[in-house]
Amino acid sequence: MRAFGLLLGAAMMLAPVAAQADEPGANDEIVVTARRSGAPMWTIQTRAGVVILVGEIAAVPKATPWRPERLEGATDRAQRVILGTKAKVSPGDILRLIFKGGGLTKLPKGRVASDYLNKDQMKRLGALETRFDQDYARSNFLMTAFDLLSKRLAFNKDSADDASDVVRKAARESKIPTQPVGEVRGEDMLDNLFAAAPETHIPCLEAAMAAAEAGGDVVLERGRAWTEFDVPAVMASRLEEALGRCWPWTNDSFGPELRQTWVGAIRDATAQPGVTLAVVPLRILAEEDGVLDRLKAQGLSITGPAW
Repeated sequence: MRAFGLLLGAAMMLAPVAAQADEPGANDEIVVTARRSGAPMWTIQTRAGVVILVGEIAAVPKATPWRPERLEGATDRAQRVILGTKAKVSPGDILRLIFKGGGLTKLPKGRVASDYLNKDQMKRLGALETRFDQDYARSNFLMTAFDLLSKRLAFNKDSADDASDVVRKAARESKIPTQPVGEVRGEDMLDNLFAAAPETHIPCLEAAMAAAEAGGDVVLERGRAWTEFDVPAVMASRLEEALGRCWPWTNDSFGPELRQTWVGAIRDATAQPGVTLAVVPLRILAEEDGVLDRLKAQGLSITGPAW
């Protein structure tokens, strides 16, 4: 159950004042308010209105504070909100995990890490085992990576609210219509994970080892870059790279489908009147051939920080 929670967490993250948004300059005021929150954002001006894209990272450290109340203020005056993918988990999915979860947390029976990793990879893993007093020999590489990032590097400890949490709460309190960008079934996620060969998670493990080897400074550096709108620095962070190279982001099925779903949802939003505010994972916005690149290629005019 706990392992499934970690996996799902990796995967996923007043009434509208229509008259006010229709007044000259009202949309610009909302954009300025959102930008002052300290979260990197991009705007797409259309004939009908404006789309605000908030680039979210998971677990912003409290030591690199931002101003979520200003994002709340912008949400209050939006006409609609788009949030991340919704995972539909059934009781059957949970029971399946309880009875077969070992297939996700451990390597296949009789196999150990050295059966899959080369000498350099094993040397690095051994050094981390010694450093953290852990034994990863039988652990699924994805679980080892999550352990290195969430427990040893503690990237999600002492963190502030994520942008999605802030916007979701503000929209609920102000009765702003919200929708997930898409839905994924827990059954499909589990099928995908159970079918994944151990070696498919090695790039994730390598990136997680690099982040852990770099130490806790990478957590603060990533958070600071995010609040300073230095998107290339965030994307170059060893921590962000590790999070982006692990399931489900690199999965051949979920990854491309999720990116295209966001492109379609944002394109549809450009035809809507007033203000649409969307909270999008920064990595799929700003990566090469990511959502921003694809929207720009479609001829949309995008204003915001360099990516």
